[in-house]
Amino acid sequence: MSVTIRELSRRCGISVSTVSKALNGYSDVSDATRETVIQAAKEIGYYPNAHARALKTKHSYNLGVLFADDKHSGLTHSFFSLVLESFKKEAERQGYDITFISHNMGDTKMTYLEHCHYREVDGVCIASINFQEPEIIQLVNSELPIVTIDHLVSNRTCIQSNNLYGIQVLMDYIYAKGHRRIANIHGQKNAITDTRLGSFYRMAQALRLDIPDEYIGTCEYNDPPSVYRAVMQIMSLKNRPTCILVSDDFSALGAYEAIADLGLQIPRDISIVGYDGIPIMQLLKPRLTTIRQDTGLIGSEAAQKLIELIQNPKTSIPEIAVIPCSLIEGETVATLETREG
Repeated sequence: MSVTIRELSRRCGISVSTVSKALNGYSDVSDATRETVIQAAKEIGYYPNAHARALKTKHSYNLGVLFADDKHSGLTHSFFSLVLESFKKEAERQGYDITFISHNMGDTKMTYLEHCHYREVDGVCIASINFQEPEIIQLVNSELPIVTIDHLVSNRTCIQSNNLYGIQVLMDYIYAKGHRRIANIHGQKNAITDTRLGSFYRMAQALRLDIPDEYIGTCEYNDPPSVYRAVMQIMSLKNRPTCILVSDDFSALGAYEAIADLGLQIPRDISIVGYDGIPIMQLLKPRLTTIRQDTGLIGSEAAQKLIELIQNPKTSIPEIAVIPCSLIEGETVATLETREG
């Protein structure tokens, strides 16, 4: 016979209503009380009936996640997989399940919004997608609570890494190492790229650096082959750079390969820096110098903000949460004599 909430209430020595609030993540219950209730529930084997809870609260306790990058990498994405894992952990901690939103339900095609309604999600987190698509615009303009990651949308809460600051720190570090000829291989146009590239040019101007157009390459995010091609093009220049900024850590694998194929070494012949701080790149030799984005905080903050919007719709307001980032000083930037040219 299953354990009831009244038995859990007696075990904790608090009222049934307080136990219910603690289990359902209400903000007027202290963290200490919530932890006491959760621990006691584990000890006596109490599990809330999901259907009964949904009927009572008018919530499904199901969060939608819409993640669809150009490579369709899903949970194998080197950066966003870490963000989504953190999002999932925080959602589950607060009693929510996760559903991935798509176009498909068996053989039936539906819009993203239709899929959200079909799955009865309480809210949606949107990341790494083309926000100009009509279906995304439809979803963003719907009645559903929505949180976006790294893309500002009018009247929606956004969780974003401090990309402006990250590039500033990276450029300051490279400059302090004596580099004056700095190239940039950036990803496809989106809000992240615009911020990082704009910050790159601002820093170049502040440091009085000349950035020839030939020093700017393009690639696809999370795509080493496209970086390989861009590095080969830049390295063919007569007056080639001494350091190359690469769009993201995983794509930097293409830079490592290109430099090796040219018979050169990092950082002896060319310095390379990345962006993201994914742990696997710190296992390479030489270790990649990069900017670490706090994937754990980005994901958990996105889940917390979305749940706040769901549970407190009348008091929650759209906001921008900027997550700090930091420099990882690896082994891929050489120290040069400080001189122009």
